[in-house]
Amino acid sequence: MPMYDYRCKDCGYEFTETHGFNESAFDCPECESENLERLIKDAPTFAKGMLTHAGDGWKATKEELQAKWREETPKLHKKLRDKLGDDAIRGLPKINDDD
Repeated sequence: MPMYDYRCKDCGYEFTETHGFNESAFDCPECESENLERLIKDAPTFAKGMLTHAGDGWKATKEELQAKWREETPKLHKKLRDKLGDDAIRGLPKINDDD
């Protein structure tokens, strides 16, 4: 079951609840108010291609990011060219002249 973070709008108490997606509302454990807001504290990262972190996964150097850019840009250009044609990639940044 997923865990959700909440804050009571009446008393400000923050807490975590584990419940199904379609379960009915519940009350604040501190003041029993029904006036709650769901918090989004962090989100999972699902990344492929250019969004994938270079380096150790979180703190990439400038050189690692540039290497990742050089690696992924030609792949992206090819996908766009295959799907949309040559006109679609005109004006996009290029890494190599053969792109």
